[in-house]
Amino acid sequence: MSSVASASGSMSSKEHSDSMIDYLRAGEIRARSMNNRGPVKREKNGKLHSCILEAFQEYGFYIFENVVSQAEITELRADANNMIERAPAKPDSLVDLKGRPALGRDFAREPYTFIKPLSDPWGGTKLLNGRHPSKMIEPTPDAGSPEHVVYLMYGMCEAMPAALRLYGHPDLLLIAEAINGEDFVPYNDAIFVKQPGLGGSVAWHQDGVTHWGSKDWDEGIHGFNFQVQLYPTTPANSLWVIPGSHKQGKANIAAMVKENSGSVLLPGAVPLICAPGDATIVNRQMLHCSFANTSPDIRISITFGFHRRKSVLGQKAALGMDGTNAIYDEKRIFERSAVIQVAIDARHQKYTREMPFSYKPFKGIEDQFKFSDETFQSVVRDYNTKDLAI
Repeated sequence: MSSVASASGSMSSKEHSDSMIDYLRAGEIRARSMNNRGPVKREKNGKLHSCILEAFQEYGFYIFENVVSQAEITELRADANNMIERAPAKPDSLVDLKGRPALGRDFAREPYTFIKPLSDPWGGTKLLNGRHPSKMIEPTPDAGSPEHVVYLMYGMCEAMPAALRLYGHPDLLLIAEAINGEDFVPYNDAIFVKQPGLGGSVAWHQDGVTHWGSKDWDEGIHGFNFQVQLYPTTPANSLWVIPGSHKQGKANIAAMVKENSGSVLLPGAVPLICAPGDATIVNRQMLHCSFANTSPDIRISITFGFHRRKSVLGQKAALGMDGTNAIYDEKRIFERSAVIQVAIDARHQKYTREMPFSYKPFKGIEDQFKFSDETFQSVVRDYNTKDLAI
């Protein structure tokens, strides 16, 4: 279990909130002036509309509105809140706050990361390939705050039935296919939990680490991430991005902060302001962050990514898979991709009137990957030990 200590800040939670007002307001104005949000729109042939792809290529992100129904959001909230409530009472505890066995004690990978409230666990460290070089502001939590809070949750397809069904959502998979091709493959998933007045920050970074020096480098080589929002996101609790930064190669983040008088409030950034049921896509080469959540509003973002198959095949494991010494061969890619096909069928079993997505790598063998107790055990169980991180 990951628990990352952090020194207390000299700024109170209220002082931090007050100090951010002008920056948040300016970012929101920039965000609302951009033409990269709207419903999922298709061409006459059923493919994702070219205007969406063009906006995504220009800005590096897009906000799809009303992708997930409110009834489905209600189910996702219930499952996510259950997962939070079933977390260990503290790092390394075997029981939750109610004394029940904590969720995931039998999972192959730990499903929770804890941090100290309002802290930045990665900034200025060598963790995750050192991709977060600059420390964020860490306000002092209010008196009476817990010693640790849930920061991230993993294994959603195993732990949350509604999340497995979301993983097979036809509109989301249509988008993945349009961006990464018919043979697109999964990356990983994580749920960001930013509780009001407690949620930690994520330091400025770019997600990809493998292909910066590749002769085949281009702006899409490290894939993209979805975030499905379960609650409204605001400038104070949302993800922030620097539009267009996905095209500029590997950024010298430490130098950018230094040139900004040492401030992590980098110029030109915008917040991803969403309603419940909206889904964002963000290029994994985008420079992005989130600030300590000193607001009164919760954010729970279900995050999962996809790659081009050719970006992954033959690559060495990185990031959360670093240290396994794995090579992403055909077998591993197939086994991890099978979760998508099982998710498609799990969704179809519930939403029988919805046209299921046709995932080309499994065309003709769909019946072997119908959702059942058997495929849950053989495909979904401990699936994230086979993530494809680059």
